[in-house]
Amino acid sequence: MTVSIQTRGNIAIVTIDNPPVNAASHAVRLGLQNALHQTSQDDAVQAVVLHCAGRTFIAGADITEFGTPSQDPSLPDLLTQIETASKPWVAAIHGTALGGGLETALVCHYRITDRATKLGLPEVNLGLIPGAGGTVRLPRLIAPEHALEMIAGGKPVAATRALELGLIDQIAEGDLLEDAIALAQASGARPIPLPLIERPVVALSSQDKWDGMIRKVKAKARGQNSPIAAIKALENALELGAPAALVAERALFLELRDSDQSKALRHIFFAERATAQVGRIKGVAAAPLSHIGVVGGGTMGAGIAAACLLAGYRVTLIERNEEAADTGRDRVHVTLDQSRKRGVITLAAHLQAVESFQVSTSYAALSDADLVIEAVFEDMQVKIDVLTALEAEMRPETILATNTSYLDINEMAAATQRPSRVIGLHFFSPAHIMKLLEIVVTDSVDDQTTATAFAFAKRLKKIAVRAKVGEGFIANRIMSAYRREAEYMLEDGAMPWDIDAAMRDFGFPMGIFEMQDLAGLDISWAMRKRLSATRDPDQRYVDIGDKLCESGHFGRKTGRGYYDYTEDGRAHHSAETSALIKDESQRKGITRAHISDKIIMARILDRIRSEAAALLDQGIARCADDIDVVMVNAFGFPRWTGGPMFYQSRPG
Repeated sequence: MTVSIQTRGNIAIVTIDNPPVNAASHAVRLGLQNALHQTSQDDAVQAVVLHCAGRTFIAGADITEFGTPSQDPSLPDLLTQIETASKPWVAAIHGTALGGGLETALVCHYRITDRATKLGLPEVNLGLIPGAGGTVRLPRLIAPEHALEMIAGGKPVAATRALELGLIDQIAEGDLLEDAIALAQASGARPIPLPLIERPVVALSSQDKWDGMIRKVKAKARGQNSPIAAIKALENALELGAPAALVAERALFLELRDSDQSKALRHIFFAERATAQVGRIKGVAAAPLSHIGVVGGGTMGAGIAAACLLAGYRVTLIERNEEAADTGRDRVHVTLDQSRKRGVITLAAHLQAVESFQVSTSYAALSDADLVIEAVFEDMQVKIDVLTALEAEMRPETILATNTSYLDINEMAAATQRPSRVIGLHFFSPAHIMKLLEIVVTDSVDDQTTATAFAFAKRLKKIAVRAKVGEGFIANRIMSAYRREAEYMLEDGAMPWDIDAAMRDFGFPMGIFEMQDLAGLDISWAMRKRLSATRDPDQRYVDIGDKLCESGHFGRKTGRGYYDYTEDGRAHHSAETSALIKDESQRKGITRAHISDKIIMARILDRIRSEAAALLDQGIARCADDIDVVMVNAFGFPRWTGGPMFYQSRPG
């Protein structure tokens, strides 16, 4: 049964069993309503414990029901019934209580969790707001400032933080269900707490702080509607009576649910979960991994090593000499320290990561490694030399991976004795933070190696996207294409800050020239020099980036690039860059003309679309959805559009 009832003395235990995440489907809602009626009418029942089978409490609504006719009981109506029950309900929460799950917990009269539980209202990430009373009840339980953080930010809070906020009543010391039953037994002797809906809103700690938080949410939204709607719903909760605020919340929720933005966000939500469903590895067992080797302790290599350590692997970092090894070690330790300070890992996990990390200058230290990732200089011969040297030290079953951004991995694999064990793992910087991992399959890689790469990505909590070998794979090939288009616009009449502003207004976190300055102009310069010998002489080529690099202007790290940078890192329009661009237009006989923001974005989007179509035709990208996932997670294509392919497939 989806919802069942057992009794323990005078306590009824209502259990939801709706795998995999106990979503609040119609069957669950109907089962809870029946359980409510049955326990209310049973004189032997003094209190009710609500808990879930499996790995989690209710982790949200059933998204598959969106767009279908609603079926009674609706979640808002059901929750009102539970909140006004004649007997106290205790929510025993494990795993996650998200969205409708947390709203369900809020109407229970007591809430108890285990220590690993996370609680949140992440609807904003699907273009929604809580629609079953969450925006009205939460600020009647915790401070409105914290309610705003949870609802407009969408990030869950840990159990310990929830207890500090007053969101829960207790963290179980022993078995969660047993402690919940004990809490229910104690609650039966007390008056039922006043329903949240009948309580006053918690007072603001500071109007100035509240106003400042709202300004930050609006600035961060960058065109996404749901955070703005979350602000409105909370303002309603603070200013209106609860009944009116509930009606307003539901109206906002339904409006958002049917909006293009919510449809787009739901699209990318499902697309991200489908990228690992690669047909050729279905049913293929991944090889076990425990010891990961990383060659190269620069920014990328250290980031990869830190990502592996944060995932619980034993890691050995290899550098060419002791000085470089010490620098690489320091980079990794700094990242681990920062992760602990941000609360990403506990002190115990931090100590374990440090103990699991070693640095060496000898490949022999990797003799028992299960996977080795090279992250050395982006040069084909250098990488081949590293892979072949590694192979001489490795066990035959060890997987060799390259983190190359552009180079031909088929050529690398062919230079080894076991090409079936060579694969591309293209991380994005900073590697311990960025969610995307392109898994680049060569012509010769075997299915177990591919399956192992996907399993590795999952343990790292990365979104893995399969790509085939090709210049730049998916992400960098598309980015290179629209970067070229942006460079053409520099000669045609725009300035870097014009293009960047248009991209930010569209919803990108930063523009293409800001991004290049941040990454370092020398990186793309090296790639262009490598391709110069094979470049089509009839192809339009823009020299501006090359000339900046020839002058030693590599971006933020040198204080000058497309922009000039002050000592505190702030960017300013560069008179030198402006003059260079105008000189290049004149040298080529191009008459400069104003380019509007609309035309700037139209040209960029057209270039993305045409390059994506080529990737699909060539089989480098598996499907259009994968391209959406890549562009959203690699370069910040606004998530609320669903990605470039979804965005440009909309009617009208």
